[in-house]
Amino acid sequence: MKKIDLGVLSGDILVFGGVYSNLHALDALIAQTEAMGIAPSNMICTGDVVAYCAYAEDSVARMRDLGCPVLMGNCEQQLAANGDDCGCGFADGSTCSLLSRTWYAHAKAQISDASRAWMGDLPERITFTHNGLRYGVLHGAASDVSRFVWPVTDDAVIADEIALLETQVGRVDRVLAGHSGIPMMREVGGKTWINAGAIGMPAHDGDLDTHFTIISDKSIENNLLYYNVEAAFQAMQANSLTQGYHATLKTGYWPSEETLPPEMRTQSAKG
Repeated sequence: MKKIDLGVLSGDILVFGGVYSNLHALDALIAQTEAMGIAPSNMICTGDVVAYCAYAEDSVARMRDLGCPVLMGNCEQQLAANGDDCGCGFADGSTCSLLSRTWYAHAKAQISDASRAWMGDLPERITFTHNGLRYGVLHGAASDVSRFVWPVTDDAVIADEIALLETQVGRVDRVLAGHSGIPMMREVGGKTWINAGAIGMPAHDGDLDTHFTIISDKSIENNLLYYNVEAAFQAMQANSLTQGYHATLKTGYWPSEETLPPEMRTQSAKG
């Protein structure tokens, strides 16, 4: 397991994940950080730079040029290994599993050898200290890069994942996670589990805007990201990525709710 420690960070920290090959969202985020005066050294990506949308290689190139710390997500792990699927943790035969075949094949065809090598060298854990608190960064969970931790996940499950993470990186006060695509913050056993959400896809809430988080000395705030949704949608159509996730950009709902816990299903998913 590759681990890196960023040392002590000061000032505001911007946390984001799930770029999902959505170059329009990534460019909007970068413009936002420039307007806020947040340097790339104070930005942390929780993984899955590449996934559903049209611009896999271009998104990786933009992230490499940006130079912020990036964690290895399951998509980076699979593409680096030239895997046959995204390793997202979808159940075999589920709608999400079937839909993933098209976008993963598109991404795999786009990604260059240089980008694949970059993905394979990303860390699986990141640690740092900010305002006297120690943070551990992972993708899905400490037990599995593709494990979903939801806003409704039992406290005991989250506590076990934090305990396992501490065996891997030492004591932490807060955990920054990705993968699920839905923003959340939970206090469990005196520790805080934070998911910034994804910038590349809506959070299955009917809102087209996506999410990132700002950690300051005084607060943790989840923020909406406004970007050119129509341009991202048109790019997916132009690349024949029309199996369902293209519609998500314009409806705010995922094409299937099978992955979600029953209590989080809205019955509003649209294909």
